[in-house]
Amino acid sequence: MLLLKTPSVLPGFKISLGLTVLCLSLLVVLPFAMMTVKAGEIGWTAFWQTISEPNVLAAVWLTLRMSFYAMLTNIVFGTLVAWVLVRYEFPGKSIANALVDLPFALPTAVTGIALATLYAPNGWLGRWFEPLGIKIAFTPIGIWIALVVVSLPFIVRAVQPVLEELSGEYEEAAATLGANRFTTFRRVLLPEIAPALLTGAGMMFARATGEYGSVIFIAGNIPMVSEILPLVITGKLEQFDVQGASAVALFMLMISFVILFLLNIGQWALSKRAGAKV
Repeated sequence: MLLLKTPSVLPGFKISLGLTVLCLSLLVVLPFAMMTVKAGEIGWTAFWQTISEPNVLAAVWLTLRMSFYAMLTNIVFGTLVAWVLVRYEFPGKSIANALVDLPFALPTAVTGIALATLYAPNGWLGRWFEPLGIKIAFTPIGIWIALVVVSLPFIVRAVQPVLEELSGEYEEAAATLGANRFTTFRRVLLPEIAPALLTGAGMMFARATGEYGSVIFIAGNIPMVSEILPLVITGKLEQFDVQGASAVALFMLMISFVILFLLNIGQWALSKRAGAKV
């Protein structure tokens, strides 16, 4: 007896899948595989010695710490910006909505120069902090500000569509039942936006850990103080230490992968819990 194939509802599945796998292989898998092979040429001992250098560990810790701080900052303010853009009508709303995507449109070097000019000791804002003994540019604080600026759209654009789908009547009903604003946010809004918030946070964190152009001009790049990891990799490449640069890049990739994996597990758990409630 011959088994008849059930035709696919969506035509062109095989060729679409093949093109997808090909693109992912050429653009994602192949570069990472070559980086792994290049880093493996130095051997495990040399690899460990490279990633355990004091300046490398300091740069890794600084990059992860500032990226985490920027992520926490944007989780709060990015959610607030998304909520204002969705729930309120005000003059200039279209301009404010467009400004959210400005860090994506501008070259990162332009953003870095603008921030360094703004927060330098003689800058428009930096000169007001200088008499107070607060130095922003060329310190880890400047790195944090740069990462907050360039990664804000990830949180806003992840949360905004969810809030648009969530009717404001739920918030009004909660207020009618006597809930204050914090309770309304915690019991009504947060369970709905949590999966999207984690998605945006994960993408934002991944972007922040590898950010170079906007940070390089405001970081100061002082070893063991304000030297970011991409600068360490660039320095090794300038010294023609391709294998060492690949080892450091691979180490950072492993850390980022673990963090993103944990965030995806958290997102899956939240989505499953929300589906169980429904």
